[in-house]
Amino acid sequence: MADFDASREPDMAAKHEFPEMSHSEKEAFDRLLRPDDSYTQAGVYWADLPLGQRIKFVRSVDSKESSRQWSALWQQFKADPLSPLMNYFRDTVIPGAGIGLEGYVLLSIGNISTLFGKSFESCWGKYEICSKNWISAISYLEIVGIIIGQVLVGIIGDWIGRRWGLLQDAWIMILGLVMLVCAWGTTQNGWVICYAWSLFIYGIGVGGEYPMTVTSSMENAVGSGKLSTRDDRLHRGAKVISCFSMQGWGQVLNQAFLMILLLIFNAGSGEEPINQTATQWTYRISFVIPLIGTLWLLYYRAYHMKAASKQLAATKKAAKVSVTGYDSESLRLTFKHFTPRVIATAGGWFANDVFFYGAKLFSSDFIAVISPKSKSIFTTWQWSFIDVVVTLAGYYFAIAFVDNKLYGRKWMQIWGFLLCFIMFVVPAFNYDYYTEAAHIHSFQTMYFLSSFFNQFGPNCVTFLVAGEVFPTPIRATAHGISAATGKLGALLAAILFNYIDTQTKFYFVPWWGLLGMALTYLFLPDTTGLDLKEQERRWIYIREGREHEYHGVAVHPKHLSVWERFRGASKYYDPELDYQQRIREYRAEWETKMARLSEETKREDDADAFIEDELLGGSVHDYFYRTSSLSTAHSVEKLDVAEAK
Repeated sequence: MADFDASREPDMAAKHEFPEMSHSEKEAFDRLLRPDDSYTQAGVYWADLPLGQRIKFVRSVDSKESSRQWSALWQQFKADPLSPLMNYFRDTVIPGAGIGLEGYVLLSIGNISTLFGKSFESCWGKYEICSKNWISAISYLEIVGIIIGQVLVGIIGDWIGRRWGLLQDAWIMILGLVMLVCAWGTTQNGWVICYAWSLFIYGIGVGGEYPMTVTSSMENAVGSGKLSTRDDRLHRGAKVISCFSMQGWGQVLNQAFLMILLLIFNAGSGEEPINQTATQWTYRISFVIPLIGTLWLLYYRAYHMKAASKQLAATKKAAKVSVTGYDSESLRLTFKHFTPRVIATAGGWFANDVFFYGAKLFSSDFIAVISPKSKSIFTTWQWSFIDVVVTLAGYYFAIAFVDNKLYGRKWMQIWGFLLCFIMFVVPAFNYDYYTEAAHIHSFQTMYFLSSFFNQFGPNCVTFLVAGEVFPTPIRATAHGISAATGKLGALLAAILFNYIDTQTKFYFVPWWGLLGMALTYLFLPDTTGLDLKEQERRWIYIREGREHEYHGVAVHPKHLSVWERFRGASKYYDPELDYQQRIREYRAEWETKMARLSEETKREDDADAFIEDELLGGSVHDYFYRTSSLSTAHSVEKLDVAEAK
């Protein structure tokens, strides 16, 4: 944490730089450039405050914001009792639907494999009529498909646009689901092969959902105007992870539907033996359900998400690059300036997926330890259902704390890795003790807590920061690369776990938590409370080769990694220079726009309309249009309206 430096406290009068600025104009500038959720009344950035004052300030802001949110929710409820639910569906369920489908289908493979093993034992259990290599390849091909989709669609999302990436994802998922529903073969081994390749195709589509979901949900929260919003500063992380929480809901719904369908088709019983026909109906209809949902998702994206690429286009325009085409220069500069961030996001994701996907793909092995004497698949699934409900709770704890400036992204990931390490390393070296009947409840507790802290930690945070710490023009690409690297960790677990016993899995897994902690601490910047538009502003300086001229909060020590601080990136931070610089930037932008307007029209009413339009877009302050027909008071009033919107 950065210590407060009185020499960096800004000169709020700024008379030496702008002597003509009136008191009302200065107040309007302060509202514009120093919002009260990030700055004290004296104009001090929250991260510049001494620790005690920082805690007091953050708690005060959070308390007021919480009261405002609950009040707004109550007003919505009074006006229309269903409006909060409809808003949640619009803002969270729909943007996160693709990730929810991923949780439903791909993370259910462990449950379905258990069902196949009970019904088709000679194929899936004893490997008498089916190839063990092909059955193992189901997990491999699934993950390889995800990796291809994450990288490919990440590039497409930055190249052609977010909307195109979202649409093609839905089409590929539909194709994969149709193949899964219809998978068949003249032999059971042929059916296994068809099933494996169907998962590969589906994996490509759902892999693309990672970069597309994070970019579209994040940029929707930020908006396409130049100015940041209160939602961006205080709730950006929660909005993105809320969409990601649909992954947890997908797991819960899949487990519930599998149990219900098996009861329907297996004469109301989960006891062995399980009828093969019942198994076929159960698993195929379980895939029909997400197929229907994906068809609706395709319709919604085609007709109701036409502005999904708006922020990307606005950013490219601001950086004076082509709106169409891939910004390869931004990719080159990203690796030049932010390679340690790539190491943090990709390496942290790799370490986490050894935990997460390893536990999910082989959940039946871990559940078997918890319930060793059960002969019913229902008992296994009931334990699995408890696990996914605990996992879902972890998502919502992450939502609640991810934007808290006193905890936030980085510490949430560090503590999550540490606690997952503990939950695996303890039973690893005391396996016989904890798997005894007398101590099995302790084992159960540790296993479920590992699922909880994986979500209330690295799984949610890696998804968020892999898009957040990189510039908009290559955000989807960087996220896709990070996510694909993570899936290499899942692939490692998928391959290795087929050849080692359960205790050895516990020996293998914990150390990745320590690696994740180290990478997070050294190389991951903490973007909690950072205005994302300010990070984009810094990027423009980098792209223009003027990184040393940027003095804003994006290079505040609080928002840089340990490595970046060691390299000296924070030495340019100067709030007073930045305040003056931002005013000059708005002045230059204003003069450019007015010159262009003067060429287009001389009519005063057109100027008034142009000013209002630009103000609502968040790009001009009344200080620079006081020569127009609008009065200063009217200008400030419009500024308040614009900020509210």
